[in-house]
Amino acid sequence: MKMTLRYATRTVLFTGLVLLLGAPAASAHSGPIELEVTGDGSHDINVLVTWKKDGHPVSDIVAATLVATSTDGRSFGPVRLNSAPEGQNLYHSARPLPSGQWRVTVTTTKPAKAHATANVTARDIAAPKKAATVPDRGISIGMPLKIGVLAVVATIGVTAWRRLVHRKRL
Repeated sequence: MKMTLRYATRTVLFTGLVLLLGAPAASAHSGPIELEVTGDGSHDINVLVTWKKDGHPVSDIVAATLVATSTDGRSFGPVRLNSAPEGQNLYHSARPLPSGQWRVTVTTTKPAKAHATANVTARDIAAPKKAATVPDRGISIGMPLKIGVLAVVATIGVTAWRRLVHRKRL
């Protein structure tokens, strides 16, 4: 019975630590990178930067520029890409792309040299005539579920530890 309780306690404590600490940090990356160039449906260009070897996001600073040529002969750029607030490996053009059909080429020099080309349509987005509004009655269960699991694991761990300490004193 004591061995079973010890194994159960260790398992619960180890599981709790894993939940608290999360996944181990990714090891340092190097090598070639991959660029995914897309339009956002309006006038911005999005560039997703990943490591080619494993597909992980590039968290290093990326030095990138874009140039574009329209189907009617206009040119745009070079324009610097800036890190986007939506993610660590997402970049946006520093200036909006004028309306039209464009062939966009993105080139990086850091952390590795790479380039990618995509055809993009830049246009004004018309506002919907009548937006349907739905009250937000739901609640995301992701965070409350994690907190609940951590609370249960911590309670079980503390209870098991107290029982072990109490038994050792007897």
